[in-house]
Amino acid sequence: MPTIVPYTFEKKEEKKEYFTSLMKDMKILVATEKPFAKKAVDGIREIVEGAGYQLALLEKYTDKTQLLDAVADADAMIVRSDKVTAEVIAAARNLKIVVRAGAGYDNVDLEAASTRGIVVMNTPGQNSNAVAELAVGMMVYMARNQFTSGTGTELAGKTLAIHAYGNVGKLVGRKGAALGMNVVAYDPFITDPKVFETDGVKKVDSVEELYACADYLSLHIPATEQTKGSIGYDLLMSMPKGATLVNTARKEVIDEEGVAKAMTEREDLKYITDVAPALHTEYGEKFGKRYFGTPKKMGAETAEANVNAGLAAARQIVDYFVNGNVKFQVNK
Repeated sequence: MPTIVPYTFEKKEEKKEYFTSLMKDMKILVATEKPFAKKAVDGIREIVEGAGYQLALLEKYTDKTQLLDAVADADAMIVRSDKVTAEVIAAARNLKIVVRAGAGYDNVDLEAASTRGIVVMNTPGQNSNAVAELAVGMMVYMARNQFTSGTGTELAGKTLAIHAYGNVGKLVGRKGAALGMNVVAYDPFITDPKVFETDGVKKVDSVEELYACADYLSLHIPATEQTKGSIGYDLLMSMPKGATLVNTARKEVIDEEGVAKAMTEREDLKYITDVAPALHTEYGEKFGKRYFGTPKKMGAETAEANVNAGLAAARQIVDYFVNGNVKFQVNK
């Protein structure tokens, strides 16, 4: 929860002195099994130490006990895809805020954090362009037979359907339109049609309608209890001939058995995903060039996204401690 001020300050100088005294011993831990780029770490350090905090780095750790030890006296924590489990939260006796440098936050135990009154934030939008560019690159890769011999197809004139029209979905749509694609989208959480109209995107009214018209389906839904395993046999079977499912979201939203069944029954369907599914080997053996999965999640793996997300995380922590800003809190 935001820092509680015990009394009203008569002068701004008194308030500044109070918060300075609170902050001088605050420690912000950057815990990254896969480290940020040096430029990002340098920027984080400048933001953190410039605000009067201490910065601690735990990079390339190989054992969970290292993380448990490091977080024990941390007041704030920045992570990437690192698992912030209930055990980690229990070990962090001073922890007040966790910021996931990126959009997804399913690697943080929100219930455990909320029970302790710990704020959890993400940094939406910082990785969006990197993920959007990857999605378009994946479409080209599959359209051109994974850059092997044989006649491919063009993206121009095809229908690009976007499932969830958030930060990434919008950018994918704009890039697809620039390539001459016809863009449609579905997002049940966006009620204002102007959001779609501004980008020249046609809004459809159901998931079923979206998949039924998609030559390329770009998937951007989060992994929640409602969405896990929701994309499977029925939706793929409804797609047009030669359709491609492009997943730069989470592998957990895919019903892998259902996708396998659909692709077995329909030899025209293709699937490309940013992080190999559990059935990766089986897919590769059965479907050949109709399937591709990256060995690790590549969406945010650009130098620019790496820096943007790290700096945003540091700024949000400082803003939270100084001003109580919880704009990007995800465990409300």
